[in-house]
This record gives sequence, structure tokens and C-alpha cells, in this order.
Amino acid sequence: MTRASFSSTGDPSKEKDFTKRSRKEEKKEEVIISRATLIWRAAKLPMYTVAVIPLTVGSAAAYLESGYYSLERYFILLVSFVLVNVWVNLSNDVYDFDTGADKNKKESVVNIFGRRMVILILSWLVLVIGLAGFFWVGVEAKSPRAILLLVSGMFCVYVYQFPPYRLSYHGLGEPLCFAKYGPFCTIAFYLLQSTSSELPISSTIVSASILVGFTSALILFCSHFHQIEDDKAIGKISPLVRLGAENGSKVVKMTVMGLYWLVLGLGLAKVLPYACVVLCAMTLPIGNLVVGFVQDNHKDKSKIFMAKYYCVRLHAVFGVALAAGLVIPRLMHSEDGEQL
Repeated sequence: MTRASFSSTGDPSKEKDFTKRSRKEEKKEEVIISRATLIWRAAKLPMYTVAVIPLTVGSAAAYLESGYYSLERYFILLVSFVLVNVWVNLSNDVYDFDTGADKNKKESVVNIFGRRMVILILSWLVLVIGLAGFFWVGVEAKSPRAILLLVSGMFCVYVYQFPPYRLSYHGLGEPLCFAKYGPFCTIAFYLLQSTSSELPISSTIVSASILVGFTSALILFCSHFHQIEDDKAIGKISPLVRLGAENGSKVVKMTVMGLYWLVLGLGLAKVLPYACVVLCAMTLPIGNLVVGFVQDNHKDKSKIFMAKYYCVRLHAVFGVALAAGLVIPRLMHSEDGEQL
């Protein structure tokens, strides 16, 4: 009975071949999934909150100041800024490929697809379209100061990653990131929401832009934890190469703590509305999550890779809370006016 039933299931050699084929198919599927994951990481979609938050906070501050908000301008600026950030990411992958910094970075666009020159040309075409959107809104808003600030932000990117400057290789990436996404772009978007006359650059928008700059720079800082050895090998002296992972984790803790203390101080000084203090304080669990994750995993390269995504989460939630805190006082003022 045993032989009969065995022979009815088929030849053992065929079963062996079937097992081999199954393993090959599983391996092929793993490769496909792995490539899909790499493409997802290369696309850096969560990172584009760095485009949404400066624009949203700047627009919210403009609404607080004037009571005016243009949804059309917001979406044109959003698409334009996303395209500019595509240029930043694509060109950065190209030039890091050239220097060897991305030699072991599997999620690099150049390492995945090849065709370095095609990617570089594409990045510049995308930049031209993005800048066209900026200039269109700038002309409509009649704000040369906003255009100057945006150009200054683009200059920060240029000296950050393009030869012969490559200031990111000298540990200046984080200050440049802070300046671009913080004061330069956030204040520019604030000015681009103006109507007939330009808005004043108040202490409120300046302080809000500084907070946005801090969370933006924190993302960049934490993105280098898993690249310390590779950066060191090619002479890229990032802050984490200088500090080391242990001290870097302490910097993350101090930065997050400083962020919340700064919000509190600005609120007490009446530079920011109290609503900003209350709503930003509600994001403390996300801040604690960032600090805890980095402290627990800064020595594990496979896990610390996710630190930048935790920072993206903090940047997004904190930025939305800050923007909401800027909008609420104007809404309450409008309702009080209608009742009167």
C-alpha cells in the first residue's frame, strides 16, 4: 500500500525538480520584492514632507497676518517645490555616485537604474519646471523678496552637493539644509501668499521658519547614521563622522528637547500664539519616539537606517501642529468679528 500510494504521487525525481523550481521561483520573487523596496526607498516619498511643511507653515503665518489665503497659489507652489526636491534628490544621487559615497547604497537611483547622464539631465529638466512655477507665483504676488529668498535656497542646494563646492563633504550640510527649508523657503512662501502689498517679515514668521529649519536639518542629520563608515572611507566629513554614533545620538536628544523648549519660550514671549505651544506640545510622544529609537539603535546599521523616517514623522506632525496653531487665532478672531 505504501509503494502503491507513493508511486501514485509521482516520480521522486520529478518531486525534487518541482522543489528546485519552487525555490527558484521564491528566490525570483524575493529579488522582485527587494527591487521594489529599493525603488520605494529611492523615490523617498515620505521625505517630500520637507516640501509640504515649509509651504504650509508659511501660508498659515500669512493667513494669521492678513486673513488671506490662495489655494491656487498653494498647489502651484506645492507642485513646484516637490519638483525642486526631485532635482535635489536625483542630482545628489548622481554626484554621490561620482565620489563613491553611494558605492554601498543600494537604494541610490543611479545604482538601481544606471544611466547616470540621463538621470542628471532629467533632474535639471524637472528643476526648470519647478522654478517656472515659483516665478509665475512670484510675478502674480509682486514679491521680488520671495524670489530672492527662493533663489538663495537653491544656492544652498548648489553649494551643498555640486562640485567644486560640495560643502556637505565638509560637515556643512545640516546648516545649509536648515537655511534652505527654514528661513529661506518658509518665509518666501509666506510672502507669496500676499495680495496687493507685500507682507511684513514679522518675528512670528521668522521664529516659525526657524522651527521648520530645525526639524528639516534633523532629518538630514539622522540619515547619516548608517553611512558613517562609508562617508569616512571617501573623506566625507559629515557631523556624524566627526562626532561618532554615540555622541550623535546625544545631539539628537538635545535637538529634540531644544525644539520643544524653544516653542515654549516663543509662546511665553508672545512671538508665537499660545495655540502653537499647546498643539506642538501634543507631538511630544513623536519626539520621544525619535529620541528613544536613536538611543536604542544607533549602533545597529540595519535598524538605524529607519531613524530618518522617524524624523520625517516628527517633522510632518510638528509642522502641521505649528501651522494649525497659527491659523486658529485668526479663525477665532474672524468668528468674534462676525458675532459683533
